[in-house]
Amino acid sequence: MVTWQEVVAQKRADREKLLEPYKLPESALPPKDELYVYDFFDKGGADSLLSAKEKEITAIDDIDTLSAKIREGTYSATDVITAYVKRATVAHQLTNAFSEVVFEQALARAKELDEYYAQEGKTVGRYHGVPLTLKDQFNVYGVDTTLGYVGRANSPVTDKSKEAVLVTIFEKEGAVVIAKTNLPQSIMWCECDNPLWGCTVNPRRRDFTSGGSTGGEGALLALKASIMGWGTDLGGSVRIPQVMNGGYGLRPSAWRIPYEGVPVTIDGQEHVPSVIGPMTRNLDSLISITKTVIENEPWTLDPKCIPIPWRQDVFDHYLSKKKFIIGVMKDDGVVRVHPPIERTLREAAEKLKAAGHEIVEWSAPDLHQELVPILNKFYIADGGEDVKSDVNKLGEPFMPYVEAMVNRGPPISIPEYWHNMVLKRELQKKYLDRWNASGKLTSTSEPIDFILAPGCPHTAVPCRTTNWVGYTRVWNGLDYSAAVFPVSQVNKEIDSLNEEQKAYVPRNDWDRTNWPLYDPETMDGLPVNLQIIAGRLAEEKLLAVVKRVEEVLKA
Repeated sequence: MVTWQEVVAQKRADREKLLEPYKLPESALPPKDELYVYDFFDKGGADSLLSAKEKEITAIDDIDTLSAKIREGTYSATDVITAYVKRATVAHQLTNAFSEVVFEQALARAKELDEYYAQEGKTVGRYHGVPLTLKDQFNVYGVDTTLGYVGRANSPVTDKSKEAVLVTIFEKEGAVVIAKTNLPQSIMWCECDNPLWGCTVNPRRRDFTSGGSTGGEGALLALKASIMGWGTDLGGSVRIPQVMNGGYGLRPSAWRIPYEGVPVTIDGQEHVPSVIGPMTRNLDSLISITKTVIENEPWTLDPKCIPIPWRQDVFDHYLSKKKFIIGVMKDDGVVRVHPPIERTLREAAEKLKAAGHEIVEWSAPDLHQELVPILNKFYIADGGEDVKSDVNKLGEPFMPYVEAMVNRGPPISIPEYWHNMVLKRELQKKYLDRWNASGKLTSTSEPIDFILAPGCPHTAVPCRTTNWVGYTRVWNGLDYSAAVFPVSQVNKEIDSLNEEQKAYVPRNDWDRTNWPLYDPETMDGLPVNLQIIAGRLAEEKLLAVVKRVEEVLKA
């Protein structure tokens, strides 16, 4: 019988063989102990591999801009896919971002697209020749979907009809899958490490995490080695990597984006459902690809998908609304945010107020403290049996965070499960009532339009130290649409601890773990993201208000 170690060795060797034609030699790479590699490409580190045109292509952050240049004939599909294959390979060498590689298939598809363009004089779909990367949870024909388990390796998708609906939609639109990316064992953690592929690190500081569970995507996007990424979000897994890497990420409400063809741990647990979300390098790209998926009527391919078309009137309404009432949530009442997040949120609120928007304090610590423990019970309702069965297939070791999770307690009974459902529903109603009652705090007696909040209590942190995900997970429990976006950076000159912060006494074990992680010296320059929450099934509203807020903050 094959051992898990032999499978790991074989899978990594197979991947390296596929990467070999596009890799930089080890001598051209930064030393392993060089932590900051974010500017490697900008400093010409890959100039021996990337042509001037290829650097020009990968410098474009906006998906629609790149698509337009392909339609105009400035770049061919082969030009674009080749550029991203090369850059993504080097980015992987720097951060260990890849799981499965499909470069040859991608280049063959790019050639087909170029031939079609030459013959027909037009492109295939909206994203003809645009590269696409996916978390290793999406079924892609011909390769494995491992969820970070060694025991799921060497079981490729052999039926094209079993591919993720999302892949089907983007192939129709002309996009080209080039790779799948790393994630944690079981997907159930906010970092990115597993026995099969190892740890994905942060390009701004390689002893820090890239976040999770969609951490491979976060690292690639940060290094401009992908332009369109897709992940899943059960407790923050799209948003947390983008917080830690300074990108854009959307957590839509459940079943707005098709999940069909995307295996998941604890499959069948739908009371805190995992959702699919986009990850990009700019906001317009996030809007574009979300709109495109919905306009493709995914409910005709996924029976769970809600048949709500893209509501352009809602998007336009909030894009043109003159004054917002914004609830600013400084603290969730459980874990205090680090000084740079506190400063960034305060400065953002001041700028929005100066721009004519009304700011009120949003506080619901009691509801946050009640909701998160209930959500945790859903994640381990089976006593960890689903995760244990995958880990035990080949006897691979449990990652520490997985082992702790599956050993929290025995399975709960069906009556207990139902009771948790009631408690969750009651808290959803309480939160909705509080939102609706926020008019008591405002000058017009109208409730808040949206909440502006931290995305995490910290920026990127050292590997294996992330612990509190309440700033993202609570919105999963409420099923609210939420997005993260970059706002500022840590500045050690102004973000050092003041006297009050030095004297701060943490409130609980989570807070005691989080607060000492802050170090203005090692975190200097790391991106600081904020989060906007707009309510349930409010994707059009959310994306419009993020655009408006970003315009104010960048002005």
